[in-house]
Amino acid sequence: MLLLDTHTFIWLVSDIKKLSKLAKKEIQNNADKLFISSISALEIGLLEKRKKLKLPLKADEFIEKALNFHKINEIEMNKDIGYASVYLPDIHNDPFDRIIIATAQHYKMKIISKDYLISTYPEVNVVW
Repeated sequence: MLLLDTHTFIWLVSDIKKLSKLAKKEIQNNADKLFISSISALEIGLLEKRKKLKLPLKADEFIEKALNFHKINEIEMNKDIGYASVYLPDIHNDPFDRIIIATAQHYKMKIISKDYLISTYPEVNVVW
């Protein structure tokens, strides 16, 4: 099972050239086991609202079409993941990434991410 970091999800859908060769290979080899955290919807929506991300559709439409087209599953954030994200070491200050990390730890998933800080967390396997 692979958990896509928010930027990985966006690049998979809109600019696949930004993904590393290894990331593309892992995604292809696990096409039926791709997941995103529900927190990525909030992150994408805020980036679009703040004009830091330009999408061809409104964020909600973009996400829904991408999930359906790529057959990506959503993992909802729950209180256990929320608590776990709070108690992670203070390496990363981004709350979205902390939730993604806690999700991966909780479900024992690999994370596809370019963010090198994520790989410094215990019990996290990052592919890039």
